Amino acid sequence: MEATKPVKGAGGRKGGERKKAVPKSVKAGLQFPVGRIGRFLKRGRYAQRTGTGAPIYLAAVLEYLAAEILELAGNAARDNKKKTINPRHVQLAVRNDEELGKLLQGVTIASGGVLPNINPVLLPKKSSTVSEEKTPKSPKKAAAAS
Repeated sequence: MEATKPVKGAGGRKGGERKKAVPKSVKAGLQFPVGRIGRFLKRGRYAQRTGTGAPIYLAAVLEYLAAEILELAGNAARDNKKKTINPRHVQLAVRNDEELGKLLQGVTIASGGVLPNINPVLLPKKSSTVSEEKTPKSPKKAAAAS
């Protein structure tokens, strides 16, 4: 009885069980789908050729931006004593952050509202009430004071 070698498949591959496929997102340690982003980059025809690192980098950047916005929106929701993030909280988070506000300057967030802002011209004047208390209105009171 001879020991037979396992039959090799085409191209030198061994037959038998295959290793389980590991997604690119897991390899990169990301939550965003690297494979899907790579597919969209290719189908979008942004360039003739796309490097293997491009979708990984883009997924990492998008994941960071999403995490940053969600963290700030969560803080805004907690400040308003809410447990659920709604578009108003996202709007407040984006517009109150200098860098995110600059990035999303021309973006309209549906149901986001506007930042609370009162023009200083419309506020009552504080300096006029202070100056009126110091200077007496009638000359008799001015003479009595000195």
